[in-house]
Amino acid sequence: MIIHPTYFPSILSYAMQIKAGSVLYEVMDFYEKQTYRNRMYIHSANGKQMLSVQVKHTHSNGKQLYKDVQVSNDFNWQKLHWRSLETAYRTSPYFEFYEDDLYPLFHQKHKYLIDLNIIAIQTVNDLLDIELPYQKTTEFQKQYSGRQDYRFLKNAKKEPEIIGSFPKYTQMFEDRNDFMPNLSILDLLFMEGPNAVTYLENISKLAENNL
Repeated sequence: MIIHPTYFPSILSYAMQIKAGSVLYEVMDFYEKQTYRNRMYIHSANGKQMLSVQVKHTHSNGKQLYKDVQVSNDFNWQKLHWRSLETAYRTSPYFEFYEDDLYPLFHQKHKYLIDLNIIAIQTVNDLLDIELPYQKTTEFQKQYSGRQDYRFLKNAKKEPEIIGSFPKYTQMFEDRNDFMPNLSILDLLFMEGPNAVTYLENISKLAENNL
């Protein structure tokens, strides 16, 4: 399959990747704003919260390839993201179990967004004991034959209808917020731990013929 590597991917995106077993990451298309490439959503006390990676816009015409997008480290967004995760999930069932492995990701500086995103995905793979071999595109192709094309899942503003059918799992702040499907894989990881793999497998089966 072909898909974009995104920042701690949404549950649907991650589920389809592990379903495929190996992936081709799209890195040769033009970067677009307001996509999952540089953002994730978590469940906070006040509802759905976006955590966005600051990036540099280095081309005057606004067009740059995804692989060339640089992270802006002028503002310490990493510290803000980690504090937000601690605030939201410190008392979740599995936060303490995984925090030592995740902590370094939020205290390292990366030059390119693509590298940050792939490292984030690989870290989650390791925590869930999943092997996910990948390759990167070397040229942009509008259409692929013989591959399932899930590049549309990068769109953070238009979610597939299928997420409305996602089964519920226990989330933080259920006493004040409704269930929120398709948050970052970190939400599922902190709440379900190793059981997240079974949930992801169920999601991939549900979505397989409905995307």
